[in-house]
Amino acid sequence: MKTNFSLLFYLKKPKNYQAGLVPIYLRITVNGKRSETTTGRECEPSLWNSIAGRLKGTKEDTKSFNAYLDTLQKQVYEAHSQLTETKSIITAETLRDKLLGKSEKARMLIDIFKDHNKKIAALVGKEYAAGTSIRYQTSLKHTQEYLQWQYKVSDIDIKKIDHDFIANYEFYLRSERNCANNSAFKYIKNFKKIVGICLSSGWLDKDPFINYKIRIKQVDRVFLSGDDLQAMANKVFSTERLNQVRDIFLFCCFTGLAYADVNKLKRNEIVTGPDGEMWIFTKRKKTDTPSRIPLLPSALTLLDKYTDHPICSNLGKALPVSTNQKMNAYLKEIAGICGIDKPLTFHIARHTFATTVTLSNGVPIESVSKMLGHTNIKTTQHYAKILDLKVSRDMAAIRQKYAAI
Repeated sequence: MKTNFSLLFYLKKPKNYQAGLVPIYLRITVNGKRSETTTGRECEPSLWNSIAGRLKGTKEDTKSFNAYLDTLQKQVYEAHSQLTETKSIITAETLRDKLLGKSEKARMLIDIFKDHNKKIAALVGKEYAAGTSIRYQTSLKHTQEYLQWQYKVSDIDIKKIDHDFIANYEFYLRSERNCANNSAFKYIKNFKKIVGICLSSGWLDKDPFINYKIRIKQVDRVFLSGDDLQAMANKVFSTERLNQVRDIFLFCCFTGLAYADVNKLKRNEIVTGPDGEMWIFTKRKKTDTPSRIPLLPSALTLLDKYTDHPICSNLGKALPVSTNQKMNAYLKEIAGICGIDKPLTFHIARHTFATTVTLSNGVPIESVSKMLGHTNIKTTQHYAKILDLKVSRDMAAIRQKYAAI
């Protein structure tokens, strides 16, 4: 990127100067910021032309002296051209260092990525969830493998990151890693954060993402119907572990809690709400946003069922939740027994609450969004888009009104 700059040769008198020769300095100014260095030459102040920045006179030694300063000036312009050609960030300091032969320390992508991940890991449990740290570690791994695949290197100078680098990275994720659109989007988004750090730190002078576009595709979220819920609730399983997993899953269908939130839910977070009924007052682990949920009778019944469970009574937990991996494995078994032909995972409970339990029954989307702890109502609107049944009900009155026309 072209940068305007100015040069000035000037006398720099030392402190307590009385008389004698004074050193000549070169000052480089870029965007109002200065950097200076000595020229290695001195002169009598009376012989110096401060306007021209040169010695006065026409003698041969004066011409030779001024020619030296001309050469220095030319070298600064050459340094500026070289920095421009290599798309380097041009500052007063980089110009001075280039003139003096000092090479700028390269900022390496993987080093910066690792430093970022180290800080994320240190803040797990404070500002970030463990899953966030894992996702960035996976993103780092994909970036390292891409560098080997595309450039046959283990690291790269961040100044070499441009639009072509990002486009090829996306192609690598889709082709070599077989990532679907939304997975590729998330990895590119994680990479964009690292680029943002470089921009904010002044290590890049241009954002390589300026003209780059990748959009997330909305996918239809799987959820259980009212019949599915009833079939699961009515089923009596032969093992206690399946009954327990079913109960916790149903509790989340009636409350909208994600696995991480029901796993940490304490008894003291079940409180009397403003209407005198029992509510959940908690914070989402993922976003640390408040979530206030009135408890339906079915949810209260499930809570009461486990009041005396050893895990609940000893640890103060609301429900005896197993690991997410075990819960999902048992849910697949439960789906088969109940004849539910859907890829059942624990997070489907949250989708079911948003669709079948609330939006389909006329609960305003603003209320649903608040109960789910969404930070943006657009996230909740994704659920509303898939409710054709709700649309049909909303249009029923209008259909009848215009039937006679």
